[in-house]
Amino acid sequence: MTIVNFTPWTALIGGACIGGGALLLLLGTGKIAGISGIVSGIGARADKGWRWAFVLGLVLVPTVLFGSGQIAIPELASVSALKLALAGVLVGIGTRLGNGCTSGHGICGIGRFSWRSIVATLVFMATGIATVTVLGWGA
Repeated sequence: MTIVNFTPWTALIGGACIGGGALLLLLGTGKIAGISGIVSGIGARADKGWRWAFVLGLVLVPTVLFGSGQIAIPELASVSALKLALAGVLVGIGTRLGNGCTSGHGICGIGRFSWRSIVATLVFMATGIATVTVLGWGA
């Protein structure tokens, strides 16, 4: 895989926005910005309002940016629907096995110096790297 458009400033701004949003959620509500935990709590908990707002923001912001032409939509034509479905299922299984997702562990957990989150994130990354390498999907 070759990176042809390295954009460190937009990456820095995006990372700062994600970190800032996670910090605001933690300081404002005491909740961790882990997507799997937020989504799984929509149906079972009384505090559904902020959860729906969070998920709607995750969907609406990219929709508006892609629709306005500000950001190009990633090309997925070369990826089969079967591979995308398999990837989604594997991510879901990994999320359950790891008791959280990459946003909860990788952003919030590591930011809190949680050893469990550090180990989980290392396992997520190693598994992803090994999968792409073994199956040759990174080319």
